[in-house]
Amino acid sequence: MLRIVVCVSGGGTNLQAILDAIDGGKITNTEVIAVISNNPGAKALDRAKAHGIPGMLMSPKSYSDREAFNSAFTEEMCRLAPDLVVLAGFLVRIPEEMVAKFSNRIVNIHPSLIPSFCGVGYYGLKVHEKVLERGAKVTGATVHFVNEGMDEGPIIAQKAVEVLEDDTPEVLQRRVMELAEWILLPQAIDDIANNRLFIEDGRVKRSSGA
Repeated sequence: MLRIVVCVSGGGTNLQAILDAIDGGKITNTEVIAVISNNPGAKALDRAKAHGIPGMLMSPKSYSDREAFNSAFTEEMCRLAPDLVVLAGFLVRIPEEMVAKFSNRIVNIHPSLIPSFCGVGYYGLKVHEKVLERGAKVTGATVHFVNEGMDEGPIIAQKAVEVLEDDTPEVLQRRVMELAEWILLPQAIDDIANNRLFIEDGRVKRSSGA
């Protein structure tokens, strides 16, 4: 059984997609053991409570400095001891010490086709605003493992989504969620839970017959 902790900052739609996929049998051999948010008003915490999952608030604002937060956050994650950490719209940079302790065991969903529209400053609705400003005709989402860089870890899966002429950032965001994010992230978790993929020489590979 894959024990996962999901980290979320906002509404938790990707968390809900994970929970629905577990309930519907699309994700197997998996249990969400906790949900962590840096935002006390995050709807994700309500979603966790509704599923009987412990919700925790861990915000850098609650600590004297970032180093203190990083240490406490890493310590709490080590206490929970998940097999996989899932960043599902988590707007806090993961401490390097946590990345080291959970090497190849942290995954993130990003709302663009990495390496486009990613890195520092590209998060949430800002990604879709930049896509439209640039005039891109195709966008999408990417699931990747997390390393010390920002959106630089090995890519697990990507899915393209068409950009339409009359899109607003909000409309595009919703389409990317529905057509890419809510599909890719549950599938990646199920693949990891059932040993269908692994990392070799810094790249994601799939098991024979997967």
